[in-house]
Amino acid sequence: MKNLLNEQELQALRTHIAQSSRILICAHRGPDGDAVGSSLGWAEYLRQQGKQVDIVMPTPFPDFLRWMPGSQDIRFYARHEAEAEQVIAQADLIFCLDFNGLQRLQEMQAPVAAAQAKRIIIDHHLDPDRSIAAQVVSFPTRCSTSEIVCRLIIELGGWDALPQKAAVCLYTGMMTDTGGFTYNSNDPEIYEVISMLLTKGIDKDKIYRNVFNVYSEDRMRLTGYILYRKLRFYYNRHASIFALTREEMRRFHFIRGDAEGLVNMPLQVKGMRLSISLREDTERDVVRVSLRSVDDFPCNRMAEEFFHGGGHLNASGGELPFPLSEAMLTAERAIKAYADLL
Repeated sequence: MKNLLNEQELQALRTHIAQSSRILICAHRGPDGDAVGSSLGWAEYLRQQGKQVDIVMPTPFPDFLRWMPGSQDIRFYARHEAEAEQVIAQADLIFCLDFNGLQRLQEMQAPVAAAQAKRIIIDHHLDPDRSIAAQVVSFPTRCSTSEIVCRLIIELGGWDALPQKAAVCLYTGMMTDTGGFTYNSNDPEIYEVISMLLTKGIDKDKIYRNVFNVYSEDRMRLTGYILYRKLRFYYNRHASIFALTREEMRRFHFIRGDAEGLVNMPLQVKGMRLSISLREDTERDVVRVSLRSVDDFPCNRMAEEFFHGGGHLNASGGELPFPLSEAMLTAERAIKAYADLL
């Protein structure tokens, strides 16, 4: 397995860490399994180096990730703004994990931008904003930020001391960001990393169950409702769209995380290349957009052009202003515009 960083880059990272005592880790708004897993795994490594480490995220993560070791210690800016701002201001080094620019922090952007601490980006999204960071560790070809963090720990010499709970978190991040290793996961080196994580004694089968087999009866019925009532196929263009309103989510007692994975389901239909999910946000007057594709269809390009977002080739997201009916028309225009690639 090749090193990610050359010796000069690795030494720069060592120096930044060595010269800091109180380190902050932050991740993007609406943190997913990779954001949480990479943050928790990196925090454990830094604590092994004798550092005081805090994790602050703009908003809470989905309920199905609460079992992850250490997740109870993560602070959320949306719930405790004053406390979070104090932690941000006190940090002497800030790691920005799983996002490529401060705008992904949204309501937490201002205090992080104003902080005196140096910032370091560790991420796998395209086009990192190098102007905001003292060092950028960016590898868009890697399957997840958790994979990058795992490999950095190995290269920094921290692998042997890394506890099992950190390995659990890093594996969870890799697994969730690849849909259980069903996309963005063809590189053989991914499985070398997994093999090393397994030497820590993690139970990968239990991790899978903890993430994917913990939904409620309401989530199951919501899934059926979407598939039967809401899903629209555009067969001539090998695409689909479904849209959810706040009222529909209330009807099915929606909780954070209940929409996870639903956008992937239409891709099980033979010939489908693109699936778009539209959902009214429960906290802000915006429509959340998720895009998934197969093969070489560029979700990231569509997300940037039509949905004020971005992401990866086969998995991207964005958002649109209210109302949902207008967002639906935008999604239909996007499918029409990319008809030649579908």
